[in-house]
Amino acid sequence: MSSLSLAARDTSTMLRRNLLHARRYPSLTLNLLLTPIMLLLLFVYIFGDTMSAGIGGGDRSDYIAYLVPGLLLMTIGSTTIGTAVSVSTDMTEGIIARFRTMAIHRGSVITGHVIGSVLQSVISVVLVGAVGAAIGFRSTDATALEWLAAFGLLTLFALALTWIAVGMGMVSPNAEAASNNAMPLIFLPLISSTFVPVDQMPGWFQPIAQYQPFTPAIETLRGLLLGTEIGYNGWLAVAWCLGLATLGYFWSKAVFNRNPK
Repeated sequence: MSSLSLAARDTSTMLRRNLLHARRYPSLTLNLLLTPIMLLLLFVYIFGDTMSAGIGGGDRSDYIAYLVPGLLLMTIGSTTIGTAVSVSTDMTEGIIARFRTMAIHRGSVITGHVIGSVLQSVISVVLVGAVGAAIGFRSTDATALEWLAAFGLLTLFALALTWIAVGMGMVSPNAEAASNNAMPLIFLPLISSTFVPVDQMPGWFQPIAQYQPFTPAIETLRGLLLGTEIGYNGWLAVAWCLGLATLGYFWSKAVFNRNPK
């Protein structure tokens, strides 16, 4: 077999391993998935009317339309925390040392984690999107091409955050530390345009909300699904995704190659 075929075979094996772990121990994934769902229900049914009036909307349905795209991206950040925990567990419990003695492609261990996490992120986004649709979210004006672009953006964003989460998991001494190190992936959406527009935030805080990866991705997703103005946010979102994915890839690869565990 060629080296490419061997890499594909071993990556497929590692992917099945990670998906099997996720199926046998679903509590972590479910707990992380509940965070965006609970925030969605909280902000719609408790704060919905007030928030809609605050951003100039007509009623609660306007705020649902505004909120859901941001929470879809927050779901990705939340799901990838499980990746950091899973990678840290592998790195500290000795299984990586065992893999190093076997005739398998070295990169397949990391790649299996990444592909598995991206699949879990996409499934989580679909579930949160289904909850959003059940409580009133509609995207009737989006064309098939815009839906395809939205799916591509979500997948690319999941890939970028997953590589960052893999790096965080590799440098963490244990699973608890990995979970704490990955908390910015949930915290950043809270200080983005997920819940309120950036221009309605305090002036000193607006640059913090604007110049981070979540806000341009959220505004791009809103534009694709709701027909709002995208402007330069589309290019910024893609640039953030490519930059984070590249950084996470080389970071993870460097740590994995030098870590003797």
